Amino acid sequence: MTPTRVLFVCTGNICRSPTAEGVARALAQRQGLADAFEFDSAGTHDYHVGEPPDPRTIAAAAGRGYDLSKLRARRVTSTNYADFDHIFAMDSDHLRLMRGHCPPVHRHKLAMFISDGSKGADVPDPYYGGPEAFELVLDLVEQASKRMLEQLRPR
Repeated sequence: MTPTRVLFVCTGNICRSPTAEGVARALAQRQGLADAFEFDSAGTHDYHVGEPPDPRTIAAAAGRGYDLSKLRARRVTSTNYADFDHIFAMDSDHLRLMRGHCPPVHRHKLAMFISDGSKGADVPDPYYGGPEAFELVLDLVEQASKRMLEQLRPR
């Protein structure tokens, strides 16, 4: 079986999208779905390419049992649109930017990560906030990851 490839995207790939990558990977492993998915993350901008996630992101995730320490920031590439089955934006600005760069044939793969089917909601950027902002991101990402795995799991 070919794994479903999922890409999470935020601005610099040091807070929200690596959190989503790490949480989704861990939840898939816990559910016995590790072989069914491949997860990655990227940023719409190249501000932090090659850097690990923000130390506050790493610490908050570690507090819930997620290890993000080996992840490194990268920017979305033009080949990502063809290579991934689902590309989830952490907020509406990311979705707008990707729609502008994504070839029309692959735009159906783009979506908001938090969505009820008819509309999406932003995962707020914790970068300029305190510890509670990183905890909120984790709360939102855990909930959305559980929904995503349920929707995309092999039947």
